[in-house]
Amino acid sequence: MLVLPDSFDPAERGERARGYFLEGYNCCQAVLLAFSDVLASNGLAGEDLLKTVGSGFGGGFARMREVCGSFSACTVLAGFIRPATSPGIEERKANYALVQEMAETFRERNGGSIVCRELLGLQGLGPEGPQPSVRTADFYRKRPCGEIIRNAAVIAAEKMKEAAR
Repeated sequence: MLVLPDSFDPAERGERARGYFLEGYNCCQAVLLAFSDVLASNGLAGEDLLKTVGSGFGGGFARMREVCGSFSACTVLAGFIRPATSPGIEERKANYALVQEMAETFRERNGGSIVCRELLGLQGLGPEGPQPSVRTADFYRKRPCGEIIRNAAVIAAEKMKEAAR
């Protein structure tokens, strides 16, 4: 079970994640980094590991516009909240149940999908190639990503608080 700081606040974690995205981290990295202090204080993962783990998930798996990177971060964090560390079925069942709960909440808060291309209104388009988008004021203005990332971090933080009770 994760031990959380007394001041742990889901809304603040959401703003942290949004801030990391605005600094230029991808959607997955931004959400993971919002929890780096909590994971490190529990002996689980440091900031560099989270940046590394989240590297390829941006843009719905490397700009292929599949599962949203911020939801992928929720899935990674579910492994810290309810880990499945043995090959047994019960731990995996608990982990999968948590991921499914997070997916349902994510869909409710983000327009009904966990798929990047659907969240961005890019249905019918395929992968965009590996070149990341240039982060300009116009990029941030046109994309709902900041809010989606904030929502993903809030969802993960809410589940952490539930697990820590």
